[in-house]
Amino acid sequence: MLLVSGVTVVAAYAKAAMSATHATPRAAVATRIGCHLRSRRDNVDMPGVSQALVEFANHHRQPASPGIEVIDTARYRVTLQPDFPIPGPNSVSWVRCRADDAEEVIREARAIIAPHHLAVNWILDPDTQPADFADHLARHGVELEDEVAVMVLPIESVIENPDVAGLQMHDALADPHAFSAADDVNSEAFGESLRSGDALERRRKNQLAAGNRRLLLATVDGEPAGSAGLTLFPPQGAIINGGAVRPKFRGRGVYRALLAARLEIARDAGAAGLAVWGGDMSGPILAGLGFQTVGWRRFYLDETAL
Repeated sequence: MLLVSGVTVVAAYAKAAMSATHATPRAAVATRIGCHLRSRRDNVDMPGVSQALVEFANHHRQPASPGIEVIDTARYRVTLQPDFPIPGPNSVSWVRCRADDAEEVIREARAIIAPHHLAVNWILDPDTQPADFADHLARHGVELEDEVAVMVLPIESVIENPDVAGLQMHDALADPHAFSAADDVNSEAFGESLRSGDALERRRKNQLAAGNRRLLLATVDGEPAGSAGLTLFPPQGAIINGGAVRPKFRGRGVYRALLAARLEIARDAGAAGLAVWGGDMSGPILAGLGFQTVGWRRFYLDETAL
């Protein structure tokens, strides 16, 4: 057992060599997020955000890792996770091309994705070139699905850990049952179909092999209540992946406890802070806990390969 920010974690992580992997942000379906104001801030202390952490949050590109294929070109990047077949983890991003090359970029990327039969998100950022690339996507039937805020929290911040009766934190990578339970939490929270079988176990083993992935399963009185991921890139930062709480357990402090635990894990790893893409549900909560918005991403759903 391991004490993490006042919460008992069952089955501590095995010590593994750090390696890079890809973050898997989730976009809430058909929603847009506007300006996140830090109302109801609950931090004890909110130090200033370093420019290095802002740069990490906005410009870090995770290299390929087990189970994650990255195809880098001079004009765009395609990321594919066949064992995690939802848009977001499967994406086209970092589009940097001339205006007269935009149509060719769309055709090229779609040709790469087509054999995999995966839906993808085109993820556009403030530096996307050409600036009107979204108009080119629209001409191919690809429309805006969501907008999220790029948010950061310095490692020196303090998140008060709530007292949640019956709460325990588990290492969800420790065994297939815990991993499946954590994945089921995400599926329920985000309205997705439950996943099972060999692909799920391959994902768990790939995350273990990457070495820098962490996944927590929160239970309340033994029942799965929430799950939360983290990818460590010390010293630059740590990326929050896919935090979720089942509807019946919301409003009790489970989400905050998962966030406090991940902040402590990142601090122990020597990371400079947390970075996250805050969506319609999580963004206001994160802002209330002291996260600052430093950028944005827009998601455009492309299902042609299906």
